[in-house]
Amino acid sequence: MRKNIVAGNWKMNNDLEASKLLIKNLLNEFPSKLDNTKRIIVAPTFVNLIPIVEMTKNTAIEVAAQNMHFAQSGAFTGEISASMLKGIGVNIVILGHSERRSMFNETDEILVKKVESALQNKMEIIFCFGEMLEERKAGNHFKVVEDQIKKALFNLNESDWKQIILAYEPVWAIGTGETASPDQAQEMHAFIRKIIAKKYSQELSNDVSILYGGSMKASNAKELLSNPDVDGGLIGGAALNADEFSAIIKSI
Repeated sequence: MRKNIVAGNWKMNNDLEASKLLIKNLLNEFPSKLDNTKRIIVAPTFVNLIPIVEMTKNTAIEVAAQNMHFAQSGAFTGEISASMLKGIGVNIVILGHSERRSMFNETDEILVKKVESALQNKMEIIFCFGEMLEERKAGNHFKVVEDQIKKALFNLNESDWKQIILAYEPVWAIGTGETASPDQAQEMHAFIRKIIAKKYSQELSNDVSILYGGSMKASNAKELLSNPDVDGGLIGGAALNADEFSAIIKSI
């Protein structure tokens, strides 16, 4: 059974003290584990992962990394491998975020390697994808999303999908204040389930959690999350405010 998930991507924000304070405030709201249908995930910057992992042990909050390299080790200055993340207690990684694709030239070919490395290291993946504004205006949004999912994930065995969480992020709605309407979000999420069912099975399609990632905040979370195929959110700016993030969590 798929779970309702609220994941906070902190991006390049919050020094150590700010990170600790945010976690402390979240733990005041959610001091113990949620029921087994819901999850809370936060993704701090790399340099703050260890203290946040320590603070959140045996709590409702899980910790993810914002990225990783596909190699296990080597001459890749400034990069982090899956085994390094596993070694500090991080078992979840965000891959394919639109900012990584556009700003750091991450291609579908690179993402295939990253997904493979994460799976080999038994990491769970929040896999991001979504269309640019011009692609939606041209009516190509379904094709763009289908291609991104197929190229990176449709080479996997069905059993591998137990480690996959999907995150649809319309790029035109990230950090812009614009948000896909509830109908637009539901339409795309239902389409995603359809192509997964066609490739694999209806059972798998029904079991995969699909998050919405595009300027979700407390004021619109309930309406977005009321859709049957929207299983939570990958939250950016709103995740940096404990009250705002808590309100979104309470909407799932």
